[in-house]
Amino acid sequence: MWTATIWVKTLSAISPDFRAPKYLFPMPSSLSFDAVLFDCDGVLVDSEPITHHVLRAMLAARGWAMTPEECMDIFLGNAVKDKKDLIEQRTGQPLTEAWMEQFRAERNAMLERDLLAIPNIHAAVQALHTALGGQIACASGADRFKVELQLQKVDLMPYFAGRIFSGHEMPRSKPFPDVYLAAAAALGVDPKRCAVVEDTVTGVTAGVAAGATVFGYSPAAMGHGTPAALRGAGAAVIFTDMAQLPAVRESHPLVAAPEPTP
Repeated sequence: MWTATIWVKTLSAISPDFRAPKYLFPMPSSLSFDAVLFDCDGVLVDSEPITHHVLRAMLAARGWAMTPEECMDIFLGNAVKDKKDLIEQRTGQPLTEAWMEQFRAERNAMLERDLLAIPNIHAAVQALHTALGGQIACASGADRFKVELQLQKVDLMPYFAGRIFSGHEMPRSKPFPDVYLAAAAALGVDPKRCAVVEDTVTGVTAGVAAGATVFGYSPAAMGHGTPAALRGAGAAVIFTDMAQLPAVRESHPLVAAPEPTP
């Protein structure tokens, strides 16, 4: 049985410096999934503070000044284009494609320079990739260029190459389940047999709507949903460190997953 004990032994073998954390949630003895689907921003890479710094500066230049907290409250887990009406209302100016292109360019340049991986994510991804025979994927609400740039920057691309899915390429992005359903289908796995790792209410909502079991990543740092908010959106488990991400291999699901949203 692939249990939390084996998970700790696996991480210890990968990293001699690894020390088993004190779990902040009850560890089931029979976690059981055939694939793990990761969000990108805030789960694999610590990108939200960078993206929101650029966004705040550009919106302030148009007359909409916000604190970092206010910006996170409004835009965390949401595509900028999905807040078009609000942006135009607050700035009094149209949200043009030229402005969006400038935003993406400035954002991408700062990501290329400053982006870091989420702590302990490399060991977690490597262990799950090995345990599940490569059955992991990245399912993001961001545009593909950004996702691929970020995974390349932090050396995670080898684990996700060919298994990257963007909400920009789906009929609907998060909080709708389309990107997770597409990822599960590409892996040939029933969404109910998938674990989803998310850190925002928008993402958790998408994972639950897909019929997956969602693990909510909620560290203390700004840029992630709170434990209460993620649980309220349907996350089955809340954890605060990627070293705590449980192994997912055996034959019984953690929770009874709801039917996917049409």
